[in-house]
Amino acid sequence: MEHNKGDSMRLVMKYGGPLMDGPEQIDNSATLVAERSKKDDEIVVVVSAMSDVTDELLTMGESARLGDMERVRANLSKMEKKHLEAAQKLCDEKTLGETAVKIKKLMETLDQCLTGIFLLRELTPRSKDLLLSFGERLATPLMRGALLRKGIKAVDLTGGEVGIITDSTYGNAKPLLNITEVMVKDRLLPILKGGVVPVVTGFIGQDENGVITTLGRGGSDYTATILASALEADEVWIWKDVDGIMTADPKMVASAKTISILSYAEVMEMAYFGAKVLHPLTVTPVQERRIPIRIRSAYNPSNPGTIIKEKGNEDKTVKAVTAIEDLSIITTGGAGMIGIPSVVARVFSTLAANNINVQMISQSSSQANISMLVRKTDLERALKALKVEFRNGDLVRDIHTIPKVAVVAIVGEGMRGTKGIAAKMFSAVAEAGGNVLTIAQGSSELNISFAILEEDVKKVVEAIHKAFGLDKA
Repeated sequence: MEHNKGDSMRLVMKYGGPLMDGPEQIDNSATLVAERSKKDDEIVVVVSAMSDVTDELLTMGESARLGDMERVRANLSKMEKKHLEAAQKLCDEKTLGETAVKIKKLMETLDQCLTGIFLLRELTPRSKDLLLSFGERLATPLMRGALLRKGIKAVDLTGGEVGIITDSTYGNAKPLLNITEVMVKDRLLPILKGGVVPVVTGFIGQDENGVITTLGRGGSDYTATILASALEADEVWIWKDVDGIMTADPKMVASAKTISILSYAEVMEMAYFGAKVLHPLTVTPVQERRIPIRIRSAYNPSNPGTIIKEKGNEDKTVKAVTAIEDLSIITTGGAGMIGIPSVVARVFSTLAANNINVQMISQSSSQANISMLVRKTDLERALKALKVEFRNGDLVRDIHTIPKVAVVAIVGEGMRGTKGIAAKMFSAVAEAGGNVLTIAQGSSELNISFAILEEDVKKVVEAIHKAFGLDKA
C-alpha cells in the first residue's frame, strides 16, 4: 500500500457516544488520536453524537409533530448550551470563535427543521434522518477543536461531504460502495497527505440527490469500516469504554473475560445473537480487504483489547455465550400441514407482509408443526395475522404461544466438526435446571442456539460459560 512510511499506519478511529459524552471524555479521545498522529500515522476519526443527544433529537421531533413548540424551544436551548460549554473547555481562544459560530448555525438550522415538522405536523422518514444527523454534526467541531488545541491539524466533515453515497431508504440507508469508494479516495486522500486529520460524522451519508440519509443502528461503526475499506487502511480501531469483546454479558456473568482474537464470522454470529459488540453489517466492508478491526478501551489504552480478523483462535472450541431476551415462541400445528410445502411458505409470507422478523425457526421432522421465535412486542400482531390467514382450519389446526422466552447461543469456529459440544452444552443446561424449548444449528456449525424460558436465562448462561471454561479465558 502506497501510504506506508516506515512503521507508520493508516488508521480509522471511531469514538462512540460514551466517549463523546462531555469535555473530559472528548479530550481523552482526542489525546488518543494525537498520540498516534505524532507518530506520523495517517488517521481518520469517526465520531458519534454526544451521549443521549440522538434520543433528545427524537423527543424534540415528536414534540414538534404534536405541536408542543414550547417544549421544543426549551430543549433546543439546553442542547445549544451543552455544546457551547463543551466548546469553551475544549477549544483554545483562536478556535473557540469559529467553533461557537458553527454550533450556533447548526442550532439555527435544527430550529428551522423542527419548525417545519411543527407546521406540517408530520415527521417523515426523510425529515427524521435530517433531524437525527444534527447529533453527529454538532459533535465533530468539538473533536476538531480538541485536536487543534493539542497541535494536530484537523478538519470536520459530514459523511456526505467525504463521499458516503447511499440509496434513499431513509432511516436505514445502504451505502453504494462502488461510487463511495471513488469519492472517499478523491476527497480524503489529499487531506491525509497534507498531514490533516479528518473528523467525520458517523451514521450519516447522503443519497445521489444530496439529501442526508442515516445508516441505521450501529451506523457509526459502519461509517468507520466503509471509510477504512475505501482508503485501504491498515486497521480500524473502535474505541469503547470496555476492554474489548467479552465471553458473555458481564451483567449476566460476573466472571466474563475479554476475548483476545475473533474471526469476522464469529463476530457476525455474536452480533446476531444479541451480543452488543458490533452491528453485523459493520464487518462486511473490511472483510473482503482483510482489514482487522480492534475493539479497545479508551480508559485502558495499554490493553490490546479484541482483534477481529479473517481467522480466529481455533484452539478454543466455544468463544462466547450470548442471549437475546424479550422473545416469544409461536407454534403452528396440525396434521393438515404434513407434506404440503406451501404451508410453510404461507406462514412466513404472512409474517413478512406484516413486517414481523422471525429470529429463529425449528420444524418437527413429521412436518406437523413449526415453531418460530418473534420479538415479544410483535407477538399480538403475528398471532392475529396467522389466525386470519389460516381461518379455515383445514391446514393449521392450532396456534399456541409461549410469551416469555430467551434465545441462548454458543459461538465459535472451533466447534466445526468437534464432537460432543451439544452434549456438553445441554448437560450444563439440565444441571442448571433449564428446560430447552426449541433448538437450531446453523449449517456453518459456528453456533448452536436454543430457546428457554426467560426466567432461566441468567443461570443457564452462567452454567454454559463455566462448562466450556470461558471463565478461565
